[in-house]
Amino acid sequence: MAESELATVARPYARAAFSTALDEAEGLGAWSRMLGLMGAAVSDPVIEALLDDPMRSGADAAATLTELLSDDLSTAAVNFIGVLADYDRLMLLPTIAMQYEVLKANHEKTIDVEVVSAYSMSEQEQSELKTALDRRLQRTVALETTTDSDLLGGVVIRTEDMVIDDSVRGKLQKLAGTLQ
Repeated sequence: MAESELATVARPYARAAFSTALDEAEGLGAWSRMLGLMGAAVSDPVIEALLDDPMRSGADAAATLTELLSDDLSTAAVNFIGVLADYDRLMLLPTIAMQYEVLKANHEKTIDVEVVSAYSMSEQEQSELKTALDRRLQRTVALETTTDSDLLGGVVIRTEDMVIDDSVRGKLQKLAGTLQ
């Protein structure tokens, strides 16, 4: 399946997990952790091979995954795995976990932002940028900064669905495209 198809199929499951999490005390964090574990487990090549075995039923696959993660799963999460297995959707868990995190971040009004700069940013510069992004995005921003000397100067800011390229390299590439 193409990535966009995976996202479309996974979306109702992510919404169901999110809805369940909202109904539980401390549910958002717990479901975030559980879905992350489930997604990581099915991404492991050994577990993936076990789950993809055509000789195993969906119930067997669910039992394997549940047994592997039993100490870290709630009853609702075990039921969730069962439903996914019934519809042969266990391999969607990494995509479901990713979509769940977006729903959670939207609910909590938070967003992760990656800032790549040509030079190391001072604490004051990071604080000023965070404040400006908080205001612009109307969310609480969690900044992750890295440096890349290939940018020559400026910054590239990336978040879920937005890229702001204010780097010298980006401006030069844009100029070159205009001149062609």
